[in-house]
Amino acid sequence: MKTFLSDDFLLTNTTAEKLYHNVMKELPIFDYHCHLSPKEIYENHSFENITQIWLAGDHYKWRAMRIHGVKEALITGNASDWEKFEAWAETMPHLFGNPLYHWAHMELRTYFGITKLLSRDTAKEIWEECNEKLKTENFKPRRFIEKSNVEFVGTTDDPADNLEYHKLLQEDSSFQVTVAPTFRPDQALYLERPSFKEYLTKLENASGVKINGLDELVEALKHRVDHFAEHGCCASDHDIPLMAFQKLQKNEVEKIFSKRLNNEELTSDELIGYRSYLLSELGKMYAEKQWVMQLHMGGLRNNNTYMKELIGADGGFDSIGDNLLAEGLSRFLDTLDQARSLPRTVLYNLNPRDNYVIGTMIGNFFEEGIAGKVQFGSGWWFNDQYNGMLNQMTDLANLGVLSHFIGMTTDSRSLLSYVRHEYFRRILCNILGEWVEEGKVPNDEAILKQIVKNIGYNNAQKYFSER
Repeated sequence: MKTFLSDDFLLTNTTAEKLYHNVMKELPIFDYHCHLSPKEIYENHSFENITQIWLAGDHYKWRAMRIHGVKEALITGNASDWEKFEAWAETMPHLFGNPLYHWAHMELRTYFGITKLLSRDTAKEIWEECNEKLKTENFKPRRFIEKSNVEFVGTTDDPADNLEYHKLLQEDSSFQVTVAPTFRPDQALYLERPSFKEYLTKLENASGVKINGLDELVEALKHRVDHFAEHGCCASDHDIPLMAFQKLQKNEVEKIFSKRLNNEELTSDELIGYRSYLLSELGKMYAEKQWVMQLHMGGLRNNNTYMKELIGADGGFDSIGDNLLAEGLSRFLDTLDQARSLPRTVLYNLNPRDNYVIGTMIGNFFEEGIAGKVQFGSGWWFNDQYNGMLNQMTDLANLGVLSHFIGMTTDSRSLLSYVRHEYFRRILCNILGEWVEEGKVPNDEAILKQIVKNIGYNNAQKYFSER
């Protein structure tokens, strides 16, 4: 019987152990997509207690606590930070099989040196030990990032953001980690949102372009793309719940945009047509800048209306959607490819049913000299767990070329979530080790080491850095 969270955690064979400990473990992290705050990193914000850095904003933990029956006051309500931590600690022993049980204990071990299991019985002791350490310089945001051996952080930023803190970080020679913005124009893509017209005002102020029509909207976004490029941006990101595509003539899209400005009702087809046009125009901008375009597809968001009204969006009430995406995705990528303006693209699917759709789609579009131009993104959100990562990588291997995979990204708001890279890396090494032990691939040390280095770091670094 193996000990929980031993050095060989998740490694079930000798080959996997060698690959992880001798090759993968010391590789730097290229975290190309996350939701960390550049302001928090720049200011090197001090946290008063473990709840503030561990539970605030973590909807993964919130969902588990709600399922366990914890009162909302102890999750997002006005209970004290200690009471919230105690409620989380009491929840933990019930989470066998959930990645939160692994991640939480890995975070305690990696960052705080705590090997005790978290429960109601150990909560007070762990609370006090963590809080004492959080008072010191070694337990601030920059040190957490540096201790994790992170080389690159790609944040997620709205086009109207002035990128003030990215500029300050780039000018700060005391912090060697690159923190780059990612262009996330979702608020411009969704006409149906009540805040759309208000957002146009923000975009006008940021770009200096008065938006009276479709051309001005595109011009304003182009100004912001240029601004982001000047601040080191190398990627965009998009939330696409429904990957539908409808190609309309520009004059038709202009009429749709005008109707929205006049508060007229729009049909589903009109919304899709507008979004298809604008996303295509953005894709051309990204290709011109040689950015990477990321598409996160298939989320069904804010299912609980009562709780959305009570605590707001992003409260942990999202789930997997089941809309079909193959045809719409194909038409979108093909439209850009026909214009010779398809940027390097990462496709993330939230519904694991679509693994084979994505795994086969990536082979349809290519560019000579670029390995893996269109990528099957790592297991995302609800797939960010043992089986999800295992299935995503084995499906990619079956349908594509695993060795060109750009690997893991945290997609997290937590400074402690870099243990997810360790989790991913152990799973990858174990997959390769099992194949070797079962005679499915040769025990070629040089090839195995190179694959591990490429997926662990090299591929992502090259993919997001090439210009």
